[in-house]
Amino acid sequence: MTDYEVIDTLDAFLAACAALADGDGPAAVDVERASGFRYSQRAYLIQVFRRGSGVFLFDPIAIDDISPLREALDGIEWVFHAASQDLPSLRELDLVPTEIFDTELAGRLLGFERVGLSAVVERTLGITLAKEHSAADWSTRPLPEPWLEYAALDVLHLIDVRDALAAELEEQGKTRFAAEEFEATRVRLPKPAREEPWRRMGGLHQVRGARNLAVARELWNAREAYAQEVDVSPGRLVPDRSMVAAILAQPTSKNALAAVSAFTGRASRTQLDRWWAAFERGRATEDLPRERVPSDALPPPRAWADRNPEADARLKLARPAVEKLAEELHMPTENLLTPEMLRRVAWNPPGTTPEAIGAALADLGARRWQIEQTAQTIAASFVEAVQSSEEASADAS
Repeated sequence: MTDYEVIDTLDAFLAACAALADGDGPAAVDVERASGFRYSQRAYLIQVFRRGSGVFLFDPIAIDDISPLREALDGIEWVFHAASQDLPSLRELDLVPTEIFDTELAGRLLGFERVGLSAVVERTLGITLAKEHSAADWSTRPLPEPWLEYAALDVLHLIDVRDALAAELEEQGKTRFAAEEFEATRVRLPKPAREEPWRRMGGLHQVRGARNLAVARELWNAREAYAQEVDVSPGRLVPDRSMVAAILAQPTSKNALAAVSAFTGRASRTQLDRWWAAFERGRATEDLPRERVPSDALPPPRAWADRNPEADARLKLARPAVEKLAEELHMPTENLLTPEMLRRVAWNPPGTTPEAIGAALADLGARRWQIEQTAQTIAASFVEAVQSSEEASADAS
């Protein structure tokens, strides 16, 4: 077992960056966060490997200026496994690659049954990785040596995996597919913040009435503020289910709130004044939330036959046709075209020509290769649906 050290001093950091700059080819990059433990999604460890340089483990908390790492890796391909998970944390540090290769996405496009890092490494290289510390609290300091070994292995083999997958993509004629997917992942911006994030509270559907929803909102906001203040995951302070249980219990005093047995969590009692103040604000406010929130979400497909029978007919023909295409291409259907995109064009079709459907898919965010593979098939399905409807009408008359 190799002994790895966390680089947390300026001199060691600059020496490592110089070594990486002198390395060869792409750089494998990974990030460890403390999801489920900390409030933020910041990076607590950055692992980088480059041929000719070796593996380096950086502590971005201890290093004030991370820009030398950006300069060392500037202009080369960064290799990730599940890049969409790591890029947001790297962007917070202004570490933004100009080109990426995503081994998880490549595995999906190649039709791998399992696309976790261990499975992909084992399939391509025959090497078995242990994954004991994937859910660890990476804000821990100092980091235990077994964790560092695990972190190093996340990048040590990634370049070899990248080369093997690139060859398979070329063999299957999917190199351009992958390039478009990688670029879409690289430039994808974070989703805008929800207008009312408190509505994400698990179990909120049990809460009835605008006044009780106001209490839920105040409890959520109070927990968020405190979680951010102490940098602890909100659910570790007071779980959603505990807040919902407290609301449903309708406590009439702070002591009654404390007596709710399901109101648990590390801060449920130590911050009781905070939570009771949230109850009082919710019960006193004139700013009551809406009980029903307008949504542009489509009805579930099972309701289409009654709500929009023409759309139902289009979807029932197009969906299996797209699934067959995905099977022929040896990839999951959702990677060929997301079910949501197909439902959108089926519900409100722009027309029945491949060009019109392709334009609509592009507006929804489909990549060029996806449109090229699916637009003709979807158009043919929509035409068939129209013809079947016309024939049924003619028979009825």
